[in-house]
Amino acid sequence: MEKVLYILGELSDSDVDWLVQVGKKTPVNAGATLIQEGCPVDTLYVLLEGALVVTISALEGRQIAQLACGEVVGEMSFVDAYPPSATVRTLDDSLVLAIPRSALTEKLQSDEGFGCRFYRALAVLLSRRLRGTVQQLSEQNQASDSGVMSAEQVSIAQTRFERLISEPEFVET
Repeated sequence: MEKVLYILGELSDSDVDWLVQVGKKTPVNAGATLIQEGCPVDTLYVLLEGALVVTISALEGRQIAQLACGEVVGEMSFVDAYPPSATVRTLDDSLVLAIPRSALTEKLQSDEGFGCRFYRALAVLLSRRLRGTVQQLSEQNQASDSGVMSAEQVSIAQTRFERLISEPEFVET
């Protein structure tokens, strides 16, 4: 539930009223795909009930996250307009609030106050998500040394980088 609170905490009551009016509560069967990696996203989703799984093709479709009630998905593609980097499917029968991208874009363009509050809310959400991911990776790295550079490797790499900086420029002849 925590993730949607970052957004709702930044929005005004009238902003939330607008989201409720424009969004559509949509039941989704278990196993349905909400977001397909690489395909444009035309909806921002808030998970109201159920559970979602996130997978990525780079890891042969391995599950990288399980999302619970209150999660928001589709926000990254909304912010940067790139196709999603992951696939999101329902794990259980679920209920989502589906907010059409077109309506949200129109509201953002016509209501500067809403736009400021909404983008701040997304920034806070994405920042918290990134911090959580970094913490999770840090904990994984502490549990296993694979893929972690030793202090000696870091020192060598830093020396090499400093060398790159201090080397004189090459002059073409």
